[in-house]
Amino acid sequence: MISNGAISNGMKAVIPAAGGGIKMRPLTLEIPKPLLKIQGKAVIDYVFDALPDEIDEAIVVVKYLAEKLKVYLGNSYKGRRIRYVEGSEKGNALGLLACREFFKDGERFFILHGDEPQRKIEIESCLRHQYAWVCSEVSDPRMSGVATIGPDSRILEVIEKPENPKSNWSAMGTILADADIFNYAPELNPNGEYHISSMLNQFVKDHPVYMVRGINRPPLRSLADLEWDMKDFLGKA
Repeated sequence: MISNGAISNGMKAVIPAAGGGIKMRPLTLEIPKPLLKIQGKAVIDYVFDALPDEIDEAIVVVKYLAEKLKVYLGNSYKGRRIRYVEGSEKGNALGLLACREFFKDGERFFILHGDEPQRKIEIESCLRHQYAWVCSEVSDPRMSGVATIGPDSRILEVIEKPENPKSNWSAMGTILADADIFNYAPELNPNGEYHISSMLNQFVKDHPVYMVRGINRPPLRSLADLEWDMKDFLGKA
């Protein structure tokens, strides 16, 4: 286990966990979305349990009900050092930018959305590439970032919640990038927020980011999503 004062020699993961979880109200009036339980287990625990040994530090972006997340995770959690940065109500891209100070130029790291269950097999598959992004083929991707994939599995473009998707590939919240991402200014989405995907859409134009095929996961937009069959989700190859 890494102490709070130790220097990390492994990889880091940025975990955006600042959102208000409006679609999951009234549950999220008192509980931050990452602490909602799917089949009795907090979403954030599905994230930490999926971390490979290479990741020894997590930078958690908090805002809404931040103290509850800080109490839950503390300064170390499941063997990983925990740092916190303050997010923004204007979108998760601003929270990501606030993490810049923790990274050296060119340092690779994961972005793992804290309100989205993760799968270890997908994260480990990302590590086979210099840069990677987990995508899942869905029937209607309009509520997510939509990826355009080249014939060599390189991601060519990702557009957030388009009215007319170019593909059925939904870009999941599992990304392997590097500190170059901080050089791209986020763009204002029509919904009034700055999304990480707008920075990544610029990043993929300049870096060979490859698609890792994943499976769909609970979107946490309704109470029914809390009954998702996680045994099936975690067990699929």
